[in-house]
Amino acid sequence: MSRQRRQPVERRERVPRGGGGRPGPRGWLGRGAGAASYVEAVPEWRGTTVQVCGMWPFGAGSGTPVTGVPLGRTLTSGATLCCDPISWFQRAKLLLNPSEFVLGKPGLGKSTIVRRQALGLAGYGVHPLVFGDLKPDYVDLIHALDGQVITLGRGRGSLNVLDPGESIDAVNRLTGEARRALIGDMHGRRLNAVGSLITIVRGSPVTDREETLLSTALRLLDDKYDGVPVLGDLLAMLREAPEPLRAVALDRGDINRYRDVTENLESSLVSLLGDGRLGDMFSKPTTEPMKRDRPVCFDVSSIDDAETQLQAAALLACWSYGFGAVAAAQALADAGLEPQRHYFVILDELWRVLRAGRGLVDRVDALTRLNRQRGVGVAMITHTMSDLLALPTEEDRMKAKGFVERAGMVICGGLPNAEMPLLTQVVGMTASEQQMIVDWSTPPAWDGSEGDESPPPGLGNFMVKVGGRPGIPVHVDLTAAEREVNDTNRRWAT
Repeated sequence: MSRQRRQPVERRERVPRGGGGRPGPRGWLGRGAGAASYVEAVPEWRGTTVQVCGMWPFGAGSGTPVTGVPLGRTLTSGATLCCDPISWFQRAKLLLNPSEFVLGKPGLGKSTIVRRQALGLAGYGVHPLVFGDLKPDYVDLIHALDGQVITLGRGRGSLNVLDPGESIDAVNRLTGEARRALIGDMHGRRLNAVGSLITIVRGSPVTDREETLLSTALRLLDDKYDGVPVLGDLLAMLREAPEPLRAVALDRGDINRYRDVTENLESSLVSLLGDGRLGDMFSKPTTEPMKRDRPVCFDVSSIDDAETQLQAAALLACWSYGFGAVAAAQALADAGLEPQRHYFVILDELWRVLRAGRGLVDRVDALTRLNRQRGVGVAMITHTMSDLLALPTEEDRMKAKGFVERAGMVICGGLPNAEMPLLTQVVGMTASEQQMIVDWSTPPAWDGSEGDESPPPGLGNFMVKVGGRPGIPVHVDLTAAEREVNDTNRRWAT
């Protein structure tokens, strides 16, 4: 059997330069023809439309919004991303409401990105308002902006939950329907604040009858007192048992029945007067009234983390008091008595309030819904979706999930893989976007040469999601000036 000889493969002859044909993407092939083994990327420059208008047709849009506070550069193209809820709602028309929900594991920069937005918005004339700083994360920033820092805590400062604050001045200057509307708003906020404190003390919400009693007692206090009442005056009014209170208590003309109906409510108010677990922080006159024409931060960092109920009560009281001042400022602006002011309200550590007691989700929901005036952007911050869904009742879990669903913008830092099924129920994300967020939650590596941990891989990385639009991954770098007001590990400095 003869072996067939293998025929050599015919080699295609390369066409040299000038010999006809067309060169390939890397030039002419063949020996001495000059084909490039590496093609460099085309140089790129960034500039405004005024600067690069003469570069047509070689100019291209950045593909990311440039309206608002500059956050950083995107991780995909390096383009600058400008983003904040107020600018995207008011000028760019990208949001249906000026609000955002920020999620992320601790230590990856949630507060940092919100501080960047607050600092940038202050340059636009928007006043940052921090209603409860627990760490503190925002005190230095507000000081740098020449704002007002109100210190609260045991033996440090008090906030009277019956104090209308700026609303009193506004009510005295308004007339007609605007005055009646602000009085109703003021009454609702104080009633919500007292009911929230009682809910925290009990661990369960007030009943319908008790809420009616509180509402009636507050109206009687407004008619009786010229000044600002405190919780002790509310308790005295309840014990006095005037006829309007007995009527709503349905005592049937029997004072003993009235005492039975109001016993639990009286006991809860007594626990708020100084001898209970919340101390006297909310039963004394307000030590420093809030001003509506400056950046404001309520510093409650002196409250220990072990006092979870006191922390939740402080946050709710600050939110109620602060939103009342904002409502008063907007009412005066609508009446033409003061200039229109815009505010950026920061509600940090939302999970602490939601876990403090059953029914507090309704209180937070009512607190954020009461303010319908324009000119207010809201940033709500927590760690994970599990914080919102780890509530005892299904009803509370659905309402808490609605906080994220109603937000105009959702910003996600690094999150564990277990969070993705919960998050994608309310925020549509592709598989690659989910994987990117999970990768950012990877723990930092150990640096053997320095003997210390290197920074986490997801530090400063965030995914900005608006509705069904593709997410924008961005990295936030701090400037030298910002580092002075962003050191959250100051107590560990040598």
